[in-house]
Amino acid sequence: MEASPDIRMPPCRGVNIEDVSIGQLQQWLQDGRFTAVDLAECYLERTRRLNGVLKAVLELNPDALDIARERDDERKRGFVRGPLHGIPFLVKDNIATKDKMQTTAGSTMLIGSEVSEDAQVVKLLRGASAVLLGHASMSEWASMRATYYAVGYSSRGGQSRNPYNLAEHPGDSSSGPATAVASNMCAFSLGTETDSSVILPADRNAMVGIKPTVGMVSCEGVIPESHNLDTVGTFGRTVTDAAIVLDAICQPPGDFTSQISGRHVLKSARFGMPWKRVWERAASDESLRMQYKALQILVDRLQASGAEIIKIEIPSAESMVPQDGGWDWDYPSKTGHPEQSEFTVVKVDFYNDIKKYLAGLVVNPHNIRSLEDIIQYNIKHTEKEGGVPGTHPAWPTSQDSFDKSQAAMGIEDETYRSALEFIRRKTRDKGIDAALSYDGELLDGLLVPVQADDGVAMQIAAQAGYPMITIPVNVGDDGVPFGLAIIQTANREDKLIKYGAAIEKIVGGRPRPGFRNIHADNWMYIGVRPEEKRVENMSPASA
Repeated sequence: MEASPDIRMPPCRGVNIEDVSIGQLQQWLQDGRFTAVDLAECYLERTRRLNGVLKAVLELNPDALDIARERDDERKRGFVRGPLHGIPFLVKDNIATKDKMQTTAGSTMLIGSEVSEDAQVVKLLRGASAVLLGHASMSEWASMRATYYAVGYSSRGGQSRNPYNLAEHPGDSSSGPATAVASNMCAFSLGTETDSSVILPADRNAMVGIKPTVGMVSCEGVIPESHNLDTVGTFGRTVTDAAIVLDAICQPPGDFTSQISGRHVLKSARFGMPWKRVWERAASDESLRMQYKALQILVDRLQASGAEIIKIEIPSAESMVPQDGGWDWDYPSKTGHPEQSEFTVVKVDFYNDIKKYLAGLVVNPHNIRSLEDIIQYNIKHTEKEGGVPGTHPAWPTSQDSFDKSQAAMGIEDETYRSALEFIRRKTRDKGIDAALSYDGELLDGLLVPVQADDGVAMQIAAQAGYPMITIPVNVGDDGVPFGLAIIQTANREDKLIKYGAAIEKIVGGRPRPGFRNIHADNWMYIGVRPEEKRVENMSPASA
């Protein structure tokens, strides 16, 4: 029988740092309980113990301890730059770092490439004296390549897994950054989102995830998907941790942590609960009864704390979301309306945006210059990259989303412009903004489930480009965590953080990972299931 990894958290100079907040770590650093080098070494040891089964970290930074040593030297000289000084973190593998590590979006084709400079968010975190430990794993190409795929899998990193139940999927494309923080491989991390890729993995890993308003945080130096929808988000064990990081990566710097107070702020709060297609679906799905009941109990506790909670509607919900279906970013095209489809926008944007990113590489050994080159590389290396249908279990539909993007040729035609206008109008003026306006006054947020509604609410927020936060609540019958999320209008992250912190205090803290099914080797698929084409049944370890 295969030996189980050591799941114990290694102590840091005798101090137990498991699930410890950034603030507490900073205090212990300041008090001299341990150094930044000690802290980095502790997280690196944790990674060595667990990454063989979780595959949350794609690559470790060979300079991490040297960077930590520099942070210690600065502290000795009395130079502490802020709350992230000496704090170790990871970034998703599509966030560029100009160092000895690779930035590849999980794909083998970009191994050996070199970027011209750090992504802007990495520059800001280096400037805040945080310690970059490495790159976290991800769904290859940020889940852009296929409509149905093994979530968290990449040809470079293998199958990342959920530390709560390794046989259940870890979330969407930013699964590695979420899993790493959840399992104490680092103190915080950065992910990216086009649609659901911060919020879903945060929710399934009992993380606080903040997906900011599109445009609030720079995506310069991030391997793109859609400039209209992309954003960089933060993962933390608490609302405060996630907010500290958001403060650091905003330009100009944010002051969101000043919004954090106690549960007393709920006494004057008014929230909406969108019913049709959102809570309605959660209430009707027998398989999600435990989640729904737990969330309703939390809502009752919020009301008992003084919050007013009102059942409201998102006016466009019934026209945007199929009655019997959940997340599907190309659903309108299947009903003959590509001019209403989110994917109509994404497939055109990706074709253009990826070409621009690839043109900026200073070294490009495989000469990958365009989407056409990406597709051909996957076909040529199909045993590893699954470019031909039926050749790799991770991608049952091969690279069908890439194929659709290539067919669109990056042409911003009337269908593209209509789709962009449609999704914005339906999710903003006729969606979230309309739902937030109740009896002539603005509500303090929309309370929504993340998983129990099949991803509907987070898709609406993503299409709007509006901010969202998820707060861990409990663990489901399948051993996977779930939470409660808040949506707000553009640039109102202050309200998300203010009320998210209050809700967190009501909940009382996040559950710790249980590492169920620690030797799991199954494939875990999400997306729109193909109607045909079966692939060979094999484990990720043998792929």
